[in-house]
Amino acid sequence: MSVVEANKQNFQQLVQENQIVIIDFWAVWCGPCKRFAPIFDAVAAKHPDVKFLKINTDEEPEIAASFEVKSIPTLAVIKEQAIIFVQPGAVNEDILEQIVQRAKEVDMSQVEKE
Repeated sequence: MSVVEANKQNFQQLVQENQIVIIDFWAVWCGPCKRFAPIFDAVAAKHPDVKFLKINTDEEPEIAASFEVKSIPTLAVIKEQAIIFVQPGAVNEDILEQIVQRAKEVDMSQVEKE
């Protein structure tokens, strides 16, 4: 599954239509973002059941602000329309794989209770 560029026009629909959404907040001028992009793409290719989004923080500051993004890259995970993970900084492929697997394992009925 390819990575989708998200914007304020399609973001809500993408979140509503997909059980798990992994987001890479990035910008064109960001060196670490450029190094992280191939990792994000590689992991996305292994998980067709998960929607992977890229959000350019320069073009979509409102979405970035709603996730309280203060530095980039920042990774976020939404499951069943609830934000369950936000972390600044690039990660390696193994860590990103672990994040995806943990997102799949999260019991949202338990999360809602908490």
